[in-house]
Amino acid sequence: MADDMTLAPLARSGVVTTSNGPVRGYQEDVLSVFKGLRYGAAPTGLHRFKPPQRPEAWRDAADAVAYGAPAIQSGLAPGERRTSPGDPPAPDEPASSEDCLFLNVWTPAADGARRPVMVWLHGGGFANGSGGAAMYDGGNLARKGDVVVVTVNHRLNVFGYLHLEEAFGPDYAQSGMAGMLDIVQALEWVRDNIAAFGGNPADVTIYGESGGGWKVSLLLAMPIAKGLFHKAIIQSGPGLRGAPKAESAKTAKALLEKLGVTTPEQLAALDTDTISRTSVEIPGEMMRLYTPVVDGTALPRDPFTPDAPAISAETPVLIGTNKDEATLFLYGDPKFGSYDEEALARRARAAAGDKADALVAALRAAYPDYSPTYLASAAQTVTGMWLGSVSIAERKADQGAAPVFMYMLTWETPVARGRLKCPHALEIPLVFDNVERARNFVGRGEEPQVVADAMSDAWLKFVKTGNPGWPAYDRDRRATMIFDLESRVVDDPLPGVRKVLQG
Repeated sequence: MADDMTLAPLARSGVVTTSNGPVRGYQEDVLSVFKGLRYGAAPTGLHRFKPPQRPEAWRDAADAVAYGAPAIQSGLAPGERRTSPGDPPAPDEPASSEDCLFLNVWTPAADGARRPVMVWLHGGGFANGSGGAAMYDGGNLARKGDVVVVTVNHRLNVFGYLHLEEAFGPDYAQSGMAGMLDIVQALEWVRDNIAAFGGNPADVTIYGESGGGWKVSLLLAMPIAKGLFHKAIIQSGPGLRGAPKAESAKTAKALLEKLGVTTPEQLAALDTDTISRTSVEIPGEMMRLYTPVVDGTALPRDPFTPDAPAISAETPVLIGTNKDEATLFLYGDPKFGSYDEEALARRARAAAGDKADALVAALRAAYPDYSPTYLASAAQTVTGMWLGSVSIAERKADQGAAPVFMYMLTWETPVARGRLKCPHALEIPLVFDNVERARNFVGRGEEPQVVADAMSDAWLKFVKTGNPGWPAYDRDRRATMIFDLESRVVDDPLPGVRKVLQG
């Protein structure tokens, strides 16, 4: 369990026996909640950058009433945390630490009911975030759907994805996938223990947003994860490729030289702060410096390039995006809202290269009321997340095995005077039915709950049946559920944009 916790005055749950030892959570009205369940030993010292280890078993009932530590955040010292409107930490989340292999469970009852299980993988790229963010509270979904919800912490950034095989030999062959192997071990914990919490280990859905969606994409291509989940949801995070070994080895070499270390023992002896802060001094984009590596073992191939992975052909997939993903990233630009045509052209070229002019024309046709600012955002959105999601849906449909379903959220949040429109991460509190926990993001009034009802119902239906309630996607019809105040199925939304980008 999470260490050094102060017990809250809560009504305690019964004791549940797990493969690591007995645990006791707390009651939250009709739910039993277990937070800070340890699924892995501390990945520190010589265990840094290696596959996770099982924790040492315990005999006495361990308290599970507070979140475990989130992973070290990219470039930050232990205890430091960066936040965004799409990923605010919960009020009771502790300081970050390398000792971060914890998960949380919300269940209607720790009984033998064998309910569907939903395992959430958090956003933040592969650099930041945690399963303890406020909007990830699984209580409302568990109540509404009679399901068991699990959220997971795992290693991130340099601690999760530093590829050291070329530097330190075969003992580090999977170091560039350590964070993903943490998730696999968490899924193994679910397989071995979730029945004791009222869940069905043979009916597990993995789902995640942004970096979490990419993690879902990767798991669909990881042989070691086969059989640990049975359905998958990718929200605004299509992962078509992993990082090449050669490129990742160069990053590792540059970091080791900057740290002045030549052996695993020297690296293990360095303090967390030094490794973390030095890791972001290596040239490259912070969010992409340390990402999962196609290492030939844990990840034998790119997840969805050139096609969908055969090992998950029988796994139903739900995938989609938000209409204006990029506004969340552009909003901090002092010139946001006042881009001119030159700025639009420049940003479109950065997003689409020699297709920029045709793309802007197609976007103007699709969104005739959009200013240059929002057309620039749209260009970044469709090239950065929407096209990749369409590609995954196409390649999954091409297998002719399990179905794939496509969605797009178009409802616009009124916060920030409506300037964000439908940004990245907006669907999270709607899917989790956590409108009241996210009023600063979704706004006041009844509208957010209308959309939350539609989205959470669809997610729960997919989790229970493998079909969210609309036709499967294929290259002919391209049926897509548009979530808004009046949700509806649209065939081939943004056809002009798609044809430009795929041309």
